Amino acid sequence: MNNAIIFPNLGITLNNVPEFLTIGPVNISLYGLIIGSAMIIAFLWCYSECRYYNVDRDHFIDLFIITIVVGIIGARLYYVIFAFDYYKNDPISIFKIWEGGLGIYGGIILGMVSVIVCCKIFKLDFWLIADIVSLGVIFGQICGRWGNFFNREAFGDYTDNLFAMLIPYDRVRSTDFITDNMMSNLVVNNGEVFVSVHPTFLYESLWNLCVLIFLILFRKYKKFDGQIFLLYMGLYGLGRFFIESLRTDQLQIGSTGIAISQVVAIIMIVASVALQIFFIVKKKPATERVKPQKAERV
Repeated sequence: MNNAIIFPNLGITLNNVPEFLTIGPVNISLYGLIIGSAMIIAFLWCYSECRYYNVDRDHFIDLFIITIVVGIIGARLYYVIFAFDYYKNDPISIFKIWEGGLGIYGGIILGMVSVIVCCKIFKLDFWLIADIVSLGVIFGQICGRWGNFFNREAFGDYTDNLFAMLIPYDRVRSTDFITDNMMSNLVVNNGEVFVSVHPTFLYESLWNLCVLIFLILFRKYKKFDGQIFLLYMGLYGLGRFFIESLRTDQLQIGSTGIAISQVVAIIMIVASVALQIFFIVKKKPATERVKPQKAERV
């Protein structure tokens, strides 16, 4: 089996990019390992932020655990619903999330519902919590997208640009993702046939990194609680809208040819702008981020 992934125009050749980490008789999916690690990193980030806003961290732990579980269910449901033709003949594969197939929008939507409910139960300010969580979420997304790299998925159509990525033809998960344009531009390297594609997982990871840096720099200037979350929504939606147009594995609305992710991205952008204008006019207050006080010695 050819495990190579090549970035020819960057001069990078990775001869052995496995899908699994093998420890004795156990194979651990790198996709699952990276997604799990991204969740842990996101939690640690958010947990550390809570002390700057005087948020009860015990309640936050409960909220985070519930939201992660609900978010994973939402992300999987979103993907399965819009790719049902792929799963209808093999329902058991619906539960094999380590093989890929998580729709981030489903995770965001159900996760947000979960946060709203938990905030009501624990008497927390939803908009403040949303600001805290959004930084952790996008940091997790930056890391999590690399799970797609190891799974050879979430790529775009043919390209020969600077970031063009070569994947062995026989390692592509489904021939449905291989377009005529890709077939017309197959690359032979050392006797192996490769497809040359846009590494859209990389584009999104880099875009999210830029968004994260901006949000970290902007947060001390925020005008109201919830603005960081709304900026995250709008900026993530903006990047996803354009990146999604390159992908060949789009989840579409029936046979319309319309990518559901692009529709959701537009809704997120519009909602982000509209709510920010509304809260600025309403003069919604912002909670100040303060340095935690050191405990006094007794």
